[in-house]
Amino acid sequence: MAPPSSRRSGFSKKAQYSLFTGYLLAGAGAALGLVLLMLSLWQPAAFAPLRGVASDVVAPAGEAGAVTRAGSQGMIAGIAGYFQAGSQNAELRRELEIARIRVGEANALKAENARLKGLLGLTEGEIRPVAMARLVGSTATSGRRHAYISAGWNDGVRPGMPVVSERGVVGRVLEAGRGSARVLLLTDSESVLPVRRAADNVIAFAEGRGDGLLRIRLVNLGVNPLKVGDMMVTSGAGGYYRPGVAVAVIAKITPDGGIAQLVAEPASTNFVAVEPVAQPAAVAELTDPSAAPAPGPSASSSPAATASPRAGAGEE
Repeated sequence: MAPPSSRRSGFSKKAQYSLFTGYLLAGAGAALGLVLLMLSLWQPAAFAPLRGVASDVVAPAGEAGAVTRAGSQGMIAGIAGYFQAGSQNAELRRELEIARIRVGEANALKAENARLKGLLGLTEGEIRPVAMARLVGSTATSGRRHAYISAGWNDGVRPGMPVVSERGVVGRVLEAGRGSARVLLLTDSESVLPVRRAADNVIAFAEGRGDGLLRIRLVNLGVNPLKVGDMMVTSGAGGYYRPGVAVAVIAKITPDGGIAQLVAEPASTNFVAVEPVAQPAAVAELTDPSAAPAPGPSASSSPAATASPRAGAGEE
């Protein structure tokens, strides 16, 4: 029978010495590790210099790895962003459109709140309105400028009463029915309203031109003190309107005054307030039909009976 191909280590002195040396080195390493472990537990700061040296040795390699990692991530993100730029751009445009819509809605709510606060201020002022009404329609294509409101005789509305919005004067009641009334607008060609400049009380008359604008004619002719942008308000003369209510803003200067734009544009007005006449005694025959004189020679010669619409408007 042939001898086996491998022989046990015990048959070679060299193999026995090598195995013994390996065991010896393993035991010495374990003993050294145990000693170092006990030393680190007993004096943790003893190995701080060694740890610092080791950290300094591996720091360049770690920094290079971090730079490589960051660069690869940036490159990958750039490539992904390049392919996703179209969809992201479309999404941002959609969000921008939605934001614009929301801003428009917010502005509309702000304007509505301002309008409602103005209407609330009409009822909280010193003069209590006779009625609050909706402006249901107005003429805009002829020289005669009238409007119609949803309040009439049953609501206390009488001819001659001023009609104002939250912005300023709209006109005055010309005729009153039971549940509606016709309003003579300031821009009517038969309307004349005493006004003054809000800054320094320059007196003038605001005459309707029939085209949506007012002609401001100064009482005292000479050097025209008006400027573009001046605010004209009611002067209180004539007995219809209380003083200090906004009327128009000067848009163009003329030799005898200027052309003014209405502050309270009827086309953009929804609700108005009908106020009592500022001086009821001056226009009693218009606010109360029973106060008008009886027909007769004296009545026919009275100014109230013979006054034309232009004259009635001029009393404003």
